[in-house]
Amino acid sequence: MPIYAYRCEACGFAKDALQKISDPVLTECPQCGKATFKKQLTAAGFQLKGTGWYVTDFRGGQGGTAAPAVPNTASGDAPAATAAAATPIPAAASAVSSGTKSDS
Repeated sequence: MPIYAYRCEACGFAKDALQKISDPVLTECPQCGKATFKKQLTAAGFQLKGTGWYVTDFRGGQGGTAAPAVPNTASGDAPAATAAAATPIPAAASAVSSGTKSDS
């Protein structure tokens, strides 16, 4: 059930109410008794967590690739992928990782 925020325009009394969507809107202020109790517009209370959506989510057909990750450079540090890319890889190791044979 959603939580709705109410505020009285006459006395300023504020209250949160746990109500069903089908419940009637509260209009009478519990503090002063006037019919100036109004529902407030508030921000939604949810968070998005995880790594994000893949290109193929909720789609039929062929598989695809994930959307590329954007490195966080706000702290001024070099991303880990950049540091790893700067490290030289020996020729034998790169041939094995790419699936080709080395004729050395």
